[in-house]
Amino acid sequence: MIKLFRKIRYELLESNKIGKYLKYAFGEIILVVIGILIAIQINNSNQKRLNQEALES
Repeated sequence: MIKLFRKIRYELLESNKIGKYLKYAFGEIILVVIGILIAIQINNSNQKRLNQEALES
């Protein structure tokens, strides 16, 4: 998967398609941010569950 992204990035840079490269880079950043937000949400819900269990016992 990483090889595929690296190949796409190199091809866009070599063909002087800076606009497409910037769109690609922006999309990749957005995907990483979404992944981080999902991980934070899962962690928060797990922490709430653990706090609720501690209060009940």
